[in-house]
Amino acid sequence: MKVILLEDVNKIGKKGEIKEVKDGYAHNFLFPKNLAAPATKQNLASVEKQKEAKKQEELKRKEEAEAIGKKLTDKEFGFKVKAGERGRLFGSLTTKEIAAEIERQYDIKMDKRKLSIDEPIKALGTYNITAKLHPEVSFDFKIIVSELE
Repeated sequence: MKVILLEDVNKIGKKGEIKEVKDGYAHNFLFPKNLAAPATKQNLASVEKQKEAKKQEELKRKEEAEAIGKKLTDKEFGFKVKAGERGRLFGSLTTKEIAAEIERQYDIKMDKRKLSIDEPIKALGTYNITAKLHPEVSFDFKIIVSELE
């Protein structure tokens, strides 16, 4: 019997896939637990429509990420912080603070988890930051950490 999986099912497949399973397994396990639906023409059309909508949504997210990337690529952000001897910071500059600065300057909501720093920022200087907003879209920008006067 052909079924459309409504949820991920171990050893069978992932959500949205069409699989061939035994009748008893479908009627006694998959259907009662709403893990699958029969592969009728109507259900197949519905799944195709959902896949197309998901594809369009993913494309929209990618375009938004590319637009943000164009706006921020090769930009420099300045941070004034308290520093001790030899340019060491009291604490460190975090991705949360960097994301807040991007939001303040450009009114772009940036998730701190999308930013990656090669090493912790604990000294004055210039650092490269990579932002990965989408699996296919990432860009670099610089931050300049200087001493608070």
